[in-house]
Amino acid sequence: MVRGLRPHVEGEGLRAIEVYDPKLGDLDGALHLPVPVKAISRRGKYVLFDLGVRTLVLHLRMSGRLVWAKRKPGGRVRLVLRFPEGGVYFVDPRRLGTAEVVSEFTADLGPEPLGDLAWLPAALQQSRTPLKLWLMDQRKIAGIGNIYAAEILFRSGIAPVRRADSLTRGEVRKLQKAIPAVLEEAIACCGTTLTDGQYRGPQGEIGVFACELAVYGRDGEPCRQCGTPIRRTVLGGRGTFFCPRCQR
Repeated sequence: MVRGLRPHVEGEGLRAIEVYDPKLGDLDGALHLPVPVKAISRRGKYVLFDLGVRTLVLHLRMSGRLVWAKRKPGGRVRLVLRFPEGGVYFVDPRRLGTAEVVSEFTADLGPEPLGDLAWLPAALQQSRTPLKLWLMDQRKIAGIGNIYAAEILFRSGIAPVRRADSLTRGEVRKLQKAIPAVLEEAIACCGTTLTDGQYRGPQGEIGVFACELAVYGRDGEPCRQCGTPIRRTVLGGRGTFFCPRCQR
């Protein structure tokens, strides 16, 4: 979403912030509008609009998405950022997303998953948490969600219930390769749009990584590597999919 919005908003003047959902609070009161957007970036699952002395921080949560359009799109629009050539609409049917204007962005986030993962072996050895939950803990490593944690573990051949500190050196190396590989492939595919159709890119693009999913959402279907039926269990309240033969 950040990559899709960048050419539309970077260097452009933010003319107004219109809040349609009172749950989000007063956002433009902390700003002197209009103000140029110096940059739009991501940290973990947060979207950051750099407005100079202030930063607008959005978190999309489970159902939120950002839409670039010249007029109001369908769905529950909670917020719109007005620019000269259009607007960024925050569409969020479940109203779980958040937005705030801060002088400095701070969050309890771990390292990024696309950088140098040389720190990973030592971090894993310090935790007894099931590996699937470890990967989804934003304080451990920032940005990995349920879908990609499942796919990363399948690519690594590691069962999701394994304790983080139980991995061998070889398994850790596989994990170090799988984490950026899966995420970069998903980004190249514009993400993952599931059958509910909720996720879309900023201009309505469908995320076609759904066609590449090896385990997520495939409960009972044959594993594409060995033919064993994919299983589903629950870890930390989230559905967890895995191949009982390929993942040990």
